[in-house]
Amino acid sequence: QVHLVESGGGLVQPGGSLRLSCKASGMITSVFWGTTMAWYRQAPGKQRELVAELAHGGTANYAESVKGRFTISRDASRKMAYLQMNSLKPEDTAVYYCHSTDASRVSRWGQGTQVTVSS
Repeated sequence: QVHLVESGGGLVQPGGSLRLSCKASGMITSVFWGTTMAWYRQAPGKQRELVAELAHGGTANYAESVKGRFTISRDASRKMAYLQMNSLKPEDTAVYYCHSTDASRVSRWGQGTQVTVSS
């Protein structure tokens, strides 16, 4: 059974950096190759929104609010996805979720990790 497991959230001051990680546990490597990995976030009282997504061999897509500050990457050999977040702002505070869509259009979500940007 495939599970997405996030890590790396926490409390950081404005202007700081965090790196989120997502492990596609139980997914075989050949399936990971054809899987689009993405990060979403949901702030209190707001709808969940797409932050960044990256397909294998594809171009990364970013929300306008994070362009130039966040970078999504993936490592197929480890079946991992990452979100490097720099120049963090208080408005980046949210629960961040890892998401995957495989070649069969099966959608999976991680349990979420809290990111709090505050002085």
